[in-house]
Amino acid sequence: MTTPPAPAPDPDGTAPHPEDGAPDSVPVLADDQAPPVRRFWAVRRIPAAVLAAVVLGGAGLLLYDVAAVRAERSAMSWRREFTDVLASKPLDSAGVVIGAVLAVLLGVWLLILAATPGLRAVLPMRRRHADVRAGLDREAAALVLRDRVMEVSGVQSVQVRVGRSKVGVRAVSHFRALDEVRTDVENVLATGVDELGLAHPPALTVRVTRPPRKG
Repeated sequence: MTTPPAPAPDPDGTAPHPEDGAPDSVPVLADDQAPPVRRFWAVRRIPAAVLAAVVLGGAGLLLYDVAAVRAERSAMSWRREFTDVLASKPLDSAGVVIGAVLAVLLGVWLLILAATPGLRAVLPMRRRHADVRAGLDREAAALVLRDRVMEVSGVQSVQVRVGRSKVGVRAVSHFRALDEVRTDVENVLATGVDELGLAHPPALTVRVTRPPRKG
């Protein structure tokens, strides 16, 4: 049994790709060719599972009771008591109004969950490849920006809070003029935010103060 000869290397000295010349990298999209970037949608398995279990259990119990009544059996005591209470109480009573308000609030909450993406802690990043979507956790982005600000001369401590559309930075400077420190911090943050590669760069809010005096 003979071994087939190895493929000849390319002129630049690199070996060819093992799969019939398949590309080794994904083509990069230009800025004007990049698809629109949207937020990541949460799966929301727990609310969906709870709602499905409640609806399934209630519908099954009600269907069983209706089938029992159709079979000339007595309805369940809870349904008789519930219908008697509804028949005896007026619509403007406190219990009926409170129950209706709670049902409306629950329905609005479910509609909000269904119509909003969720995953507020994940910031979408710019898409450079058609088949690749990337996101950055807000806490990770805040940690990166905090380390950048700490490198500025004169900064003693810093707090960074990254939101969906705004980055709030509060730095404490123990020497140098505050205006100079603020300018350096803003420049560092602008560079750092750009290097994060976010699809929607947030606005910057910088506040530089002196450390509190002791005593």
